[in-house]
Amino acid sequence: MSYTDMNFTLDLPQWAVDELNNMPSHIESLEDRMATVIEFSRKNFQHETGGPFAAGVFERDSGKVIVIGVNRVVPYNCSAAHAEIMGLSLAQKKLGTFDLGGAGMPDYQFVVNWRPCAMCYGAIPWSGVREVVVGGDGPELEEITGFDEGPCHPDWITELNKRGINVINGLLNEKAIEVFREYAASDPLVYNGRLAD
Repeated sequence: MSYTDMNFTLDLPQWAVDELNNMPSHIESLEDRMATVIEFSRKNFQHETGGPFAAGVFERDSGKVIVIGVNRVVPYNCSAAHAEIMGLSLAQKKLGTFDLGGAGMPDYQFVVNWRPCAMCYGAIPWSGVREVVVGGDGPELEEITGFDEGPCHPDWITELNKRGINVINGLLNEKAIEVFREYAASDPLVYNGRLAD
């Protein structure tokens, strides 16, 4: 085995780049931000560029769109390429900082179509975002799609609140669940780290 090619790159699919370039620079209402993220989650599996997940970073008060990431696990053979990791990482790259809560910066809001999995939940406190908005956190995702979201803290909202991160839960819940139903009906590949269990 050679160790000459020791790098990897993750990027958004071209359709998502085109969508970002064609959308308004600001999305004022929180419902419209979530609706946009949910639509990205739908288009991601419809374009066969990843699973039904999307995560956007916005300036909380102005609604300025920083980026919306989508799941890229299967296309890139990278189990860490979840929508949340994509969204946070691309926002940090675009803004030139590893800390989205740094001094003098606006408060950043993270809008996700469902409660982050165990891995992505862990990334949120380190990112610096000040608010997380999710479509829901119930069992529907796992029941409908078969994804395993891992051992998330049972009191996950309180744990984020303790770290100065506000959480809004259940925004456009039915619209988020509708995407999972559409995904399940498409007979997709459902990646879990323990497929044999």
